[in-house]
Amino acid sequence: MGAFASLGNPINCYALVSYVPGELGVFLDGLRRELVPSCSFRSHVTLLPPRGLSVGSDEAWDTIQRVCAGYAPFRVDLVEIEIFPETHVIYAALGEGFAHLEQMHREFMTGPLYFDEPFTYHPHVTLAQSFPPEQFEEIAALAQQRWREYRGEKSFLVENLAFVQNTDANDWLDLHRLNLTANPGPRPVGVLATASRTS
Repeated sequence: MGAFASLGNPINCYALVSYVPGELGVFLDGLRRELVPSCSFRSHVTLLPPRGLSVGSDEAWDTIQRVCAGYAPFRVDLVEIEIFPETHVIYAALGEGFAHLEQMHREFMTGPLYFDEPFTYHPHVTLAQSFPPEQFEEIAALAQQRWREYRGEKSFLVENLAFVQNTDANDWLDLHRLNLTANPGPRPVGVLATASRTS
């Protein structure tokens, strides 16, 4: 997400993310490039995994804003390096903030934002993917080593969200930004706390 340069044409594939800010974000961006040199994406936690839309992006964005109207910024804690065995994606696992992201995801999975996601939603920060299978053990060991060596803050505040769109070159364009409010009011009418269907 948030590629540093775009070379492709936009396609019907969208996501909602929160970029990791500050020193931790700089460290994770560098680690991603060290693990997979071709990676140009910024480190982030995903609230809505990539999906096609059956409505226009403006309608989807309106729904995102309505859901987010009741949320204040919240902290996410990165605790250790883990692996999704079915995809060999290497990621930083979440402690604090995991349940909060699950709740937001459930609310997003309604109406125009609903999508039959191929995997159960599991919030995390991706570090490495799409590399040659024979490099897996080496890359995983390096990720764990760098994480042990890092002495900076390992948590961050989710307060800014970005609605992004993919391209046919598989880079991502930031379409809209949103700041979670510090003092949220009552939840908007019509925003449901449970999805019509989850995968």
